[in-house]
Amino acid sequence: MKGIFVTFEGVDGTGKSTQARLFAERLQAAGYDPVLTREPGGTVVAEKIREILLTDYGEKVSPRTEALLYSAARAQHIFTVIRPALAEGKMVICERFSDSTVAYQGYGSGLDLTVLRAADGIATDGLKPDLTFLFTLSPEECWTRVTKRNARTGNDRMEAKGRAFLERVYEGYLHLAAEEPYRVKLIECGGKSIGEIGEIVWGHFARAYLMS
Repeated sequence: MKGIFVTFEGVDGTGKSTQARLFAERLQAAGYDPVLTREPGGTVVAEKIREILLTDYGEKVSPRTEALLYSAARAQHIFTVIRPALAEGKMVICERFSDSTVAYQGYGSGLDLTVLRAADGIATDGLKPDLTFLFTLSPEECWTRVTKRNARTGNDRMEAKGRAFLERVYEGYLHLAAEEPYRVKLIECGGKSIGEIGEIVWGHFARAYLMS
């Protein structure tokens, strides 16, 4: 049996982490044995790279360095977790993947998309998600959620990049969705409860894989 690779994408503050966890729980209840993971991270080495990316060392990190670190973490993640699980016929649910790199480092930070995709291609060796859920929310609402969250956690990394950065990332995600509408399913989160969003996610999955 061929494994299924599902990714959850979206700008910070859209609630994708919650939805990825709920989706995995629903799959388990339905008899599946899903692997829930995240990027950057998912392995000991990749989590160390995540720590580097998220820590302020008092030294400005160039967007190119950032992109290469994400690619390195992704290569290790695929080698250690994703491909082995897919080879066993399991469903892999990953919070963020290559689309995040294109949206954040490409559209957000302005790196050349051709160069960025070439570097990502080395990391993925051609692996692409079978299905992607892209959670959308107005940049204004995302910014409000991010600033509230950061007030609790003390992490102002996204705020430091600025609201204009977040808006560019949002537009980048919309471009990616328009390029691959069969893979990327847009899920508008504004005005919906967690449960309502979860039902939309499950409906897309059921139509793609549970209904013949």
